[in-house]
Amino acid sequence: MSASVRFFARKILPLIADIEVHGDVSKLPKGGYMLASNHLGRLDSLVVYYVIDNDDLIHPLTDKYKKQFLARIVASWLRVTWLTRGQADMKAIREFITRLKNGGVMVIAPEGTRSKTASLLKAEPGAIYIASSANVGIIPVALTGTEDADVVSRLKKFKRLKITITAGDEMYFPPDIKSVKGAERDALLQSSIDEVMCRIAALLPESYRGYYKDFPRTQELLKNK
Repeated sequence: MSASVRFFARKILPLIADIEVHGDVSKLPKGGYMLASNHLGRLDSLVVYYVIDNDDLIHPLTDKYKKQFLARIVASWLRVTWLTRGQADMKAIREFITRLKNGGVMVIAPEGTRSKTASLLKAEPGAIYIASSANVGIIPVALTGTEDADVVSRLKKFKRLKITITAGDEMYFPPDIKSVKGAERDALLQSSIDEVMCRIAALLPESYRGYYKDFPRTQELLKNK
């Protein structure tokens, strides 16, 4: 199934979009890591196949989309793992951890929802819990040009999409969270996901940085670019 999605991404997407890839994706490991990106639109997941060769791409998706017929078809095509909305779905989380340990690549948007303004929202720390539990690193990825409104507007006018994919140069390894509990663990999880999001923000144009625009860590990363 992944081969057909990859074929579509690499053969069909270039027919409707100019795609720029920044960062040396050839240095990405074969598997056993997480890709964390900003979430702009429905094309985000498909774009990942343009650069990733791994056949076990792990896609979490909230179960609210199960009500939509087209969403179910696309979800089946992408082999998504459904997440129960509004609660910690431990069955799905255990699946993510197992597949990561076995060499899968998890594609996740820590914001949890598409940004209606295209700028970064405050992220939830679930990605850190999963990556730490699986003992894998996280590569920040910044996307532009996949906003739903922009995609629809351009296609209606028969204009080509302008998509950029920027991968961070360094993998972030989250801290071991097993040794801390309660409020201390919550704070550690949040500070760790904020670090990932600041790295994403530093890869994005200023108008996309949103919630993380003025974080001191974002400004530090920008100065060191």
